Amino acid sequence: MGSRPDQPCLGVRFVLRRAQRLQYHFKVTSQHDYSQIQSTLAASHALADAAEAHGTLAGALCALVPYRLEDWLAEILPEGVGSASADPALQTLYDATVAALSERQMDFDLLIPAEDRPIEERTHALTAWCSGFLYGLGSNGAADPQRLPGDLGEIVRDLTEITRADVDATDTVEANESALAELVEFVRVGVQLVFDELEPLRERHMVPGHVLH
Repeated sequence: MGSRPDQPCLGVRFVLRRAQRLQYHFKVTSQHDYSQIQSTLAASHALADAAEAHGTLAGALCALVPYRLEDWLAEILPEGVGSASADPALQTLYDATVAALSERQMDFDLLIPAEDRPIEERTHALTAWCSGFLYGLGSNGAADPQRLPGDLGEIVRDLTEITRADVDATDTVEANESALAELVEFVRVGVQLVFDELEPLRERHMVPGHVLH
């Protein structure tokens, strides 16, 4: 897996140790139907694919309160609320993402293709997800690592590096799969930690009805 963070294993170990210290429960839920969300967004001529759109949602939820369904749709769809506000798939994804982050039980998961899809497709989706997350997180300046408290800046720097990840043609299939799984787990757990640790920042920057535009 090319263009990985300088010390991804150290980053992963930090995140996992922090999660254990805060007594998080590691429980991976079943993935949402990536292809269904992708089809829904494509039919609506969305400005982002499913992975990037979900990353944007997660990043904005970390940075802003409230961040409503209509705010997210206005960000990712050319017609905003008007074209897909009633779509049950997007409503369900929004509700599930809010619940998973808020309940802090490590149920949060990334919307990326299933493991039976080619690794190139899954790697590209992960990089798009992280790009979307950083965009959403930057809605109030929180994506600047220098402004983040404690070790959160390091997590965000690693997420930035992951946006440049690629499959290493010189590695074995098993090595690439292991590297991708490690990065996905790092992102999944790291995003939950960012959400939890930025709660005071969200409260200070509370702006009713805020939209990223």
